[in-house]
Amino acid sequence: MNVKEEWEPPQARPYVPAENYQKWLTDEKARDQLVIRHGADTEVYWNDPRQKMPVPVHKRPYWTESYVQWSPLGTYLVTLHKQGAAVWGGADTFTRLMRYQHSMVKLVDFSPGEKYLVTYHSQEPSNPRDASKVEIKVFDVRTGRMMRDFKGSADEFSIGGPGGVAGASWPVFRWAGGNDDKYFAKLSKNTISVYETETFSLIDKKSIKVDNVVDICWSPTDSILSLFVPEQGGGNQPAKAALIQIPSKVELRQKNLFSVSDCKMYWQSSGEYLAVKVDRYTKTKKSTYSGFELFRIKERDIPIEVLELDNKNDKIIAFAWEPKGHRFAVIHGDQPRPDVSFYTMKTAQNTGRVSKLATLKAKQANALFWSPTGKYIILAGLKGFNGQLEFFNVDELETMATAEHFMATEILWDPTGRYVATAVTSVHEMDNGFTIWSFNGNLLYRTLKDHFFQLAWRPRPPSFLTAEKEEEIAKNLKKYSKKYEAEDQDVSLLLSEQDREKRKALKEEWEKWVMQWKSLHEEEKLARQNLRDGEVSDVEEDEYEAKEVEFEDVIDVTEEIVQESM
Repeated sequence: MNVKEEWEPPQARPYVPAENYQKWLTDEKARDQLVIRHGADTEVYWNDPRQKMPVPVHKRPYWTESYVQWSPLGTYLVTLHKQGAAVWGGADTFTRLMRYQHSMVKLVDFSPGEKYLVTYHSQEPSNPRDASKVEIKVFDVRTGRMMRDFKGSADEFSIGGPGGVAGASWPVFRWAGGNDDKYFAKLSKNTISVYETETFSLIDKKSIKVDNVVDICWSPTDSILSLFVPEQGGGNQPAKAALIQIPSKVELRQKNLFSVSDCKMYWQSSGEYLAVKVDRYTKTKKSTYSGFELFRIKERDIPIEVLELDNKNDKIIAFAWEPKGHRFAVIHGDQPRPDVSFYTMKTAQNTGRVSKLATLKAKQANALFWSPTGKYIILAGLKGFNGQLEFFNVDELETMATAEHFMATEILWDPTGRYVATAVTSVHEMDNGFTIWSFNGNLLYRTLKDHFFQLAWRPRPPSFLTAEKEEEIAKNLKKYSKKYEAEDQDVSLLLSEQDREKRKALKEEWEKWVMQWKSLHEEEKLARQNLRDGEVSDVEEDEYEAKEVEFEDVIDVTEEIVQESM
């Protein structure tokens, strides 16, 4: 009704550039950010090892009702609330960018490329015999639009997976490797459902049928799905580990495994190798022993190697691949002092065979934490070992430092591999807070926080540098480091100057205080003299005349009769 008869061209609005959500990456000091939760507060800090302290960026009380989580590339921080989830970000501070409506949300998970956010809610049934009701929603991160929701009982979402809540494994949906966010998969009974994000429907409109499948795992870089099927028919049908290409659903490789009691799959971060840890029964079926099936994914026909420990009866306590590398570490043996062995998939003499580099005997360790850039590893003794730390250089096969963070519950490398945070969370009542170490084990600073719940480093997106360029920088590090050494020297001098200024200010403050009391003492001199009947009591010591006086005094008299001898 209000449309004008004559057409008027729309007025051009001036271009307003959007905020740069990656501005934190341009920090001149190349610092990293971390978020912590303690008490009712959530705080974001710069890690500033030069100042030997965390530098505040943003603080907000009651920012979340359970926990916070960074997105995989560090662009967003997600918080959880009764009404749903919210993501925060910005150039200079944290503003709310989008809300996602999902009442009583309990868990969230991002796709690797940050395009989608998965939220989870479960409701306890009124009848304890019934299963919990689960609702999962998938949102577009930028628009907030719900792309699809999934509803069902907890039993439908509880097969496989490392952990969960209310009976359901989390994450329920596993995202394919890479940052294009094309596919995600869900494990169900005898079924693997793979969805594509263009239509959020099943690939070819049907699931992959795999009888008795119990676990799936994506390659971190490719659309390759690994799966494990345990033995069936009382051992007549062997267990199986297989690789499936998506979206073609073609089986790339399969390995039958016999006398298997359990199996765990470990992908290397570059998607070059897959290690399958297989626990097998002995012939008597009374005990088990462990070994590895090692898949070389990038090589022709995906060859598989079998690796058994020198003592195959050793219990495997921990396993970890070197990020961006060809080595892996294994903790094996009996507590309290197991051994730690290092292996490599490539050697100068033989690139196609796994070989052992070294074994470290009798270490107080039960967990492995590789640096994100490889080369360095922390052999950690958590829980029963009370926070023992050994910083180890795998290139040189030497210990750089040993330390202890008593009762440490978490060990977290920063995304650059320069610094490590160890934390004691509120599961312990004492010494809550975190400690920052250098990569080689130097303690930089400690920060204590009561009721400390969480610490998380802000992830960095992948570097734009090629592997060749990174290698060239590593070779010529001394040339590049001169600039930063000069900056470190300037900072050190500045800190020294600040210390001098601080001491000078404290001295001046003391002298001012002394002068104030001297002045007050002088003002009250006449009053003190009057109170003492005119006697001057404030004279200096040298104005007094000292006299020595001697006197005798009889203290006691004793009489004694002495008889003369004949």
